[in-house]
Amino acid sequence: MGRTLQRTSISTNIKERLDFSCALFDPNGGLVANAPHVPVHLGAMSSTVRWQLNYWSDNLNEGDVLVTNHPSAGGSHLPDITVVTPVFFNGKLVFFVANRGHHAEIGGITPGSMPPFSKSILEEGAAIKAFKLVEKGIFQEEGIIKLLQFPSSDDRGTKIRGTRRIQDNLSDLQAQVAANQRGICLVLELIEQYGLETVQAYMNYVQMNAEGAVREMLKSVGRRISSESNENSVTIEEEDYMDDGSVIHLKLSIDSNKGEAVFDFSGTSAEVYGNWNAPEAVTAAAVIYCIRCLVDVDIPLNQGCLAPVKILIPEGSFLSPSDSAAVVGGNVLTSQRITDVVFTAFQACACSQGCMNNLTFGDDTFGYYETIGGGSGAGPTWEGTSGV
Repeated sequence: MGRTLQRTSISTNIKERLDFSCALFDPNGGLVANAPHVPVHLGAMSSTVRWQLNYWSDNLNEGDVLVTNHPSAGGSHLPDITVVTPVFFNGKLVFFVANRGHHAEIGGITPGSMPPFSKSILEEGAAIKAFKLVEKGIFQEEGIIKLLQFPSSDDRGTKIRGTRRIQDNLSDLQAQVAANQRGICLVLELIEQYGLETVQAYMNYVQMNAEGAVREMLKSVGRRISSESNENSVTIEEEDYMDDGSVIHLKLSIDSNKGEAVFDFSGTSAEVYGNWNAPEAVTAAAVIYCIRCLVDVDIPLNQGCLAPVKILIPEGSFLSPSDSAAVVGGNVLTSQRITDVVFTAFQACACSQGCMNNLTFGDDTFGYYETIGGGSGAGPTWEGTSGV
């Protein structure tokens, strides 16, 4: 799927910068397996697929392809557009394939759709909660153009423009549809060869195997941290700060007997009048990424990794903001701070730079987007790295 998307996309952002992710989901929207693409996409896409499944319910048909990018619908930030395809076998919904690609232009107050000073999601570009990009095999070009080129105003009357590169958007969306179709063909080949029950059983096995690996890791970490107290459970509290002083507070509780953990972010600061609010899916993505890094077994990142884990996020905090909150920086900045806090709580490594540095510029005819590398923290057996 990833290779198909890379080959058939148009934009530099997807074709060369490789800012995309592809994954396979069970009929309930649980992540089964993914390619090793962008972690913040992969952990969050399950939220997107489940939201779409709940929204469309029985109104999904063969030949439908769904598109969404709204943070409240399991999205990360608006430039990350997710394309979800439900797959039917003998008239029954059997699995989903999905991919998420960063579109370098989606509208908003600045070219590149990564405005540093946005205060509302309206200022960040076109927001789509649910739309059938393809309905019963027919590409809905007119409808998606209307959604992407919306002329709108924010609550202060400021005119917000739609995408400046509609042809790039359409081409990349068609590439995303094609990538999903490639995944569908390959899995249907497996079903034809081995049978539906065998394939679904293996999907369940992959998730159960990941759950078992995570439980063993949590037991090991819990025993190591609590070795001095001889307790069966251990609680660690860590926090880090954003540049304005907003705090990310984590209370991590590990049960060494059961191999379970609770990530409680109570005490985290309230939603901010800025754009480093992060949707709940981003926090889930950071947690599942950290857990996968700590598991010293070669398993695919999937829903099983979160089975022994409970994540508690206070509503109204900047890790669970309102629908109208600006979030474009949460995906690239706050996600890194959450990762730092989780790794610190596990005593795994020192904090890294805590940000994905983005440089964007452009005008009404083009947008340029680049990520600049930074440093990473030291660990028990390795030194940290300087900025690149």
